[in-house]
Order: sequence, then structure tokens, then C-alpha cells
Amino acid sequence: MLPNAGVYYFPWEINSSVPEGETLRTFGRLSCYNLARSEAILSAQHSAAQHHVCVDTRLVEPFEAQLGSLYMVLGEAEHREGENPVIKARILTCVEGMNVPLLEQAVQEQRKYFSERQQRMGTDTS
Repeated sequence: MLPNAGVYYFPWEINSSVPEGETLRTFGRLSCYNLARSEAILSAQHSAAQHHVCVDTRLVEPFEAQLGSLYMVLGEAEHREGENPVIKARILTCVEGMNVPLLEQAVQEQRKYFSERQQRMGTDTS
């Protein structure tokens, strides 16, 4: 059986409320990569705050880390004691040059579509 496609989360939405094992997608600039720990940190600016997402890279190594470049990750949320979830990456791809505001808009439109579709399905079954 194939894993789920992964729900888009913005980096600022990834916190302890993300369910353990949830398949998710997110993005951010690679701000730190520790090969010895197989750990990368993706960062993204939202409003006035800087947000960081920790990514476990064991399943995608070796990869050529380009600090400062934009990356997209697909993986599962893993909770660690006292920390925000870590994403166990299945795919970690450099997407430098991608239009981030356009991606954010597309994610918002997709969420709106799914919400409307869910509402329509709810009224059809009543």
C-alpha cells in the first residue's frame, strides 16, 4: 500500500498539534545541516517571526546540501520529548527559484476547494 500524498502545512503551522505519523509536506530555506546527526533545519519568515522546522534526513542521504536554498520536504511527523515535531523526510528536494507567495496562494486555494467539497458532500448525504 502506498503512503498518503501528504497534506501541505506551512512551516509556522507545524507544532505539537500535528498528529504523530501524519504525512505532510512543507518548505523552507536550508539554514543548517548536520551530516553527523542527519538533521537539517528549514527556516521560513511569516509576519514578523522566523519559523524553523527540523528534518531527519537519514532516509534521503546522501544529498548535496545547499545552505540558503529553498527546499521542499515530504515526510512523516515524529514527536520528540519537549520539542516541536521532527519531519522524517522521504523526499527532500531543492526548489530554488520557486515562487513562494504563489505556492502559499495555491495551498490556500486547495484548502478552500477541499473545504467546499467536504461541505457539499455533507449536504448531499443528508
